[in-house]
Amino acid sequence: MRTVRRLLYRDVIWSVVFVAIAFLSLFFFIDFLEELESVGRQGYTVWFAVLSALLELPGRFYELFPIAVLIGTIYAMARLAQSSEFTILRTGGLGPGRALQLLLTLGVAMGVITYLVGEYVAPLGEQQATSLKARFRGGQALGRTGAWLKERRGEGAEERSLSINVQGTDAKGEMRGIRVFEHDADGVLVRRLQAATARAVRADGQSVWRLQDVRVTDWPAEGQGAIVERHVDRLDWPTTLQENVVAAAISPIRSMSTVDLWRYSRHLQHQEQAAQRYELQFWRRAFYPFACIVMVALALPFAYLHARAGGISLKVFGGIMLGISFVLLNNVVGHLGLLRDWTPWLASALPSLLYLLMSLAAFGWLVRYR
Repeated sequence: MRTVRRLLYRDVIWSVVFVAIAFLSLFFFIDFLEELESVGRQGYTVWFAVLSALLELPGRFYELFPIAVLIGTIYAMARLAQSSEFTILRTGGLGPGRALQLLLTLGVAMGVITYLVGEYVAPLGEQQATSLKARFRGGQALGRTGAWLKERRGEGAEERSLSINVQGTDAKGEMRGIRVFEHDADGVLVRRLQAATARAVRADGQSVWRLQDVRVTDWPAEGQGAIVERHVDRLDWPTTLQENVVAAAISPIRSMSTVDLWRYSRHLQHQEQAAQRYELQFWRRAFYPFACIVMVALALPFAYLHARAGGISLKVFGGIMLGISFVLLNNVVGHLGLLRDWTPWLASALPSLLYLLMSLAAFGWLVRYR
């Protein structure tokens, strides 16, 4: 059995590696062409375009690896079936259950690789690529509305609710376009801060935002005076927001790890903000490594197809179509889950469960009737 395992694993691994390299080369070329539009602007050179495309490769690997596992495994199993090697292995005692167990074990190992790359390497590469682009483009915008954070202070009549808006980051990574709205326990606006830039620092053992070019507007209690407005060059504004929460709010969602997504979604729930987008992304990240197991299960039935049922090229083409349909279904279900307010973990697990059931049904039918 050790010889059988070595034969199967060698063929599958080499095929998967070849397909993964082909995919990464293609998407590196596409990303590089997109970056060429910025070459020559504000000192952005071709080498920076190459570096940016390279930094995005771990994220591409994470997204494409399950599809590479599917296509590579289909190619390896179809080649073994065409050369009658798999038939010889079956005659020698390799039953369907044992074959499925061998491939699922390999799928688990590939799922671990996917998890490690998606949890540690891909977010780091995405962060570095975003920082590199922001340095030459004068900063990073956070959409039309920017990023919103909430914070609560005090209790009872002294309770204060703060809504913080950050429009983006500058070339140095500092926050820009900051607005802070402070409301009392009755929801009445009592203070507004507007600052050009802000930087999170530690002062006297607590976290503060060092605001620059600040305009402070105070609304007094009803009938107790006029609105007071003043301007200060610098203001240290204390906050209880943790640095990782702030970093998550102003970072692209693709650059967040599973742990960061979990922490930030819990923060949003605690502050009574909409967290479904981050919860959905968290569960997609959590379930995505299991897609490798689903892919090898989908590929195994191709080994039980007779050579006259189609050549290797036809089977590989079928694998590509299966991979594309899985990606499309995964994205469609994600968007529908967000629009229809579906349970995040169920919406994220549904495509993998559906394809796993489909692969097991096809495998059982082929083993019984073919």
